[in-house]
Amino acid sequence: MLFVTLGFAGGAVYAVIAASIVSLHAATGVLNFAQGSLALWGVWVVAELRRSGTLVLPVGAVRLGSQPLPAWPAVALGVLSAAGLALAAHWLVFRPLRAAPPLSQVVASVGLMLAIASLVPLRFSTGGVLAPAVLTERTAAMAGTVVNVSDLVLLVVALAVAAALAVYFRFTRWGVATRAGAEDELAARLTGLSPDRLAGVMWLLTGAATSLVAILAAPTLGLDPTGYMFYVLPGLAAALLARLTSTITACLAGVGIGVLQSILLLLSTFDGWPAWAQAGLGDALPFALVVVALVVLGRRIPARGALGAVRMPAVVLPRRPWPAAAALTAAAVLAVGLTSGSWRFGVVTSIIMALIALSLVVLTGYLGQISLASMAFAGTGGFVLSRATMAWHLPFPLSILVSAGLATLVGVVVGLPALRVRGAQLAVVTLAGAVAVQQFVFANPALTPFEGNLIADPTLFGWDLAVRRGTDLTTFVFAATVIVIVGVLALAVVRLLAGSTGRSFLAVRSNERAAASAGIDVARVKLTGFALSAFLAGVGGCLIGYSRSQLSAESFNVIVGLSVLCMAYAGGITRISGALIAGLIAPLGVLYTLLNTTLGLGRYYTLIAACALVVTAVLNPAGIAGGATGLVRRAHRTVTS
Repeated sequence: MLFVTLGFAGGAVYAVIAASIVSLHAATGVLNFAQGSLALWGVWVVAELRRSGTLVLPVGAVRLGSQPLPAWPAVALGVLSAAGLALAAHWLVFRPLRAAPPLSQVVASVGLMLAIASLVPLRFSTGGVLAPAVLTERTAAMAGTVVNVSDLVLLVVALAVAAALAVYFRFTRWGVATRAGAEDELAARLTGLSPDRLAGVMWLLTGAATSLVAILAAPTLGLDPTGYMFYVLPGLAAALLARLTSTITACLAGVGIGVLQSILLLLSTFDGWPAWAQAGLGDALPFALVVVALVVLGRRIPARGALGAVRMPAVVLPRRPWPAAAALTAAAVLAVGLTSGSWRFGVVTSIIMALIALSLVVLTGYLGQISLASMAFAGTGGFVLSRATMAWHLPFPLSILVSAGLATLVGVVVGLPALRVRGAQLAVVTLAGAVAVQQFVFANPALTPFEGNLIADPTLFGWDLAVRRGTDLTTFVFAATVIVIVGVLALAVVRLLAGSTGRSFLAVRSNERAAASAGIDVARVKLTGFALSAFLAGVGGCLIGYSRSQLSAESFNVIVGLSVLCMAYAGGITRISGALIAGLIAPLGVLYTLLNTTLGLGRYYTLIAACALVVTAVLNPAGIAGGATGLVRRAHRTVTS
């Protein structure tokens, strides 16, 4: 009973996030990945108000007095701040994307999630800050144990919020109008309703409700610069279990997930509990529930009635791959030869990240399957490489092939739900899978030693290909090895996409039913895409491992993976050239080196990446590569005319 009630705090936050996701989906058709980040912002605003009396805004701050603000005025301002941020997100980001493809909506939501989370450590002093109690600190006897009354209050508040949202949709004029717009948005507009206004109201209400419960739960859950951001995963799992239709069911499912995670924590202390399951099992639970919800209920999850068909950004294959490959190889060799130290390391990292971004171009840009797990596949390759070189003593390049092969298997497993679901729901699966792999495998001390995963230096026919030699941070021979591997794989991908495999990918991306009627095995094509993407990412993870000589869980954390998605989309998710641009602006790449070494702005990198993703999704879905191509074509037409 004690651990059941201890799960109420986290469960209440999951419950309100889930009910908010269901409500927003009904009003806008968007699965909001940023709902947890909105709660994160409200929690830290209240913490700062109660610490110094300063109201921190995304830009600027307002000093409200020389003393800390009392609890409830601080809570009110925190809720209003988060609600205002949610409303701004609606009008500036999601309202322009109402008729956009699901890919644009997902990446904009992910970008907003990262932008808010990256603002927190920049705008607040996050070291050693505690969340003072807001609710009562009394305890009560229940079923032979002592429980916190505040946990019971949180449960009641969460249920009340879900009930209020249900009443709003069922009995109020605006709520009924929102439901009508969800069924047929065009018909709703013809009757004089404004879906944009109704959606704005829902963003305001859900932003306020989520932040309120998170603020009340913060003294129990603690303050973390990023923790609340990933609370959206249990919330998404609960919302999908409720089939995105019932706020009450979503709320109960969220509470149930919180309680189940608490019970798993209790079971991990038992003597007979396996050592490998003592860490990360609770974080893997949402992934299992999401898969169950989508596989069992996927066909019954409703879609919003939109204004009409939407189009994905156009796919463009390189017209002359061999001259382009020769020019790019020469440029890469020249860049490596002319640089040293951190700059050469940045160039090599950009080349490796271009390969991982290419895996996203293949899977998301060409096949249309939205994946947020690229760094999980890369991490699988890197961590298996450690075993392959240190325990199995496999030589280079066999070690890369074996490690990338196992990453391919993980990619196929994560991609199995794609046979039932697509779009934003598939993005939920892959993000939950990425978090599960990170917490249950990479950060599990039973599977990953605290001292890190060492990787033996590569050699080929007695030739030392090590990344470091003496004071040289990145040797030329290692950089050349990376250039050769990435270049060969990129050319192979171009040839593959230019053939029947690429045509099958594009057919499935365009219309799965039409592709199936034309004789294409849609299931095989989807799994082939996941396998190819995971293999490319796995090779990239191996190259990252060789470049670091040692890996930890932070080498492939989910935030880095989402940043890579930001860069791939900003570069041009449907173009091979977009992957090259993504490599240049990827984490620890050339742009990061410029920001960190030359301009001293490295700590703003994640914020810049997230904002670039949101702006690209709203203004230019074709990305930098597509925009550059359009400029060249317009200039050519101008000159020739």
